[in-house]
Amino acid sequence: MEQIRLYEIAYKGLKNGSYDFDFQIDDSLFEAYDRVEIKSGNCKAHVELKRSETMLELTIDIAGEVICECDRCLEDCPIDVDYSGELVVKFSDEIDDYDGEVMWISPSEDILNLTQYIYESIVLSLPYRRVHEEGECNPEMLAQFTALSEVEFEQLEAEAEEAAEEGEVVALDDHNLSILEALKKSMESK
Repeated sequence: MEQIRLYEIAYKGLKNGSYDFDFQIDDSLFEAYDRVEIKSGNCKAHVELKRSETMLELTIDIAGEVICECDRCLEDCPIDVDYSGELVVKFSDEIDDYDGEVMWISPSEDILNLTQYIYESIVLSLPYRRVHEEGECNPEMLAQFTALSEVEFEQLEAEAEEAAEEGEVVALDDHNLSILEALKKSMESK
């Protein structure tokens, strides 16, 4: 991952109290993580920081939109991002692992980098299933998925021949009927 320095807060010179910071989140964040899960995005992060001698308490709100691949038609699909979370940053020479809620940094540090937290928060706020609204998927792509593959056709043909050799009447279930209908439509369109 390429190091991004856009989402940092220089807190060392701040006196105890509350401060607000705003960050614009764009494609550079998602490109830095080399992930294909999020193709692009445009979000804003608002950070309210409360500084004390022993820790920083952050309330982070992220809103905007990212573009992911639709799980149904594989086309670009806009997904709304609406995240609110809290992060506690503690100062200690003995640094523990970051667990998503508490981050440990050395007292000698003077900058808080929120890049990882912002990225993870956006990814975790996405729905498990990323699909277009009903009726917005690419119909041509959906038709390709319902077309009968050569392997499926050969399997159906073999089952029908086997049943005919045994003198059985071939009864088609709903799945096989839908495959044959897709084949018929495919052949008619050609």
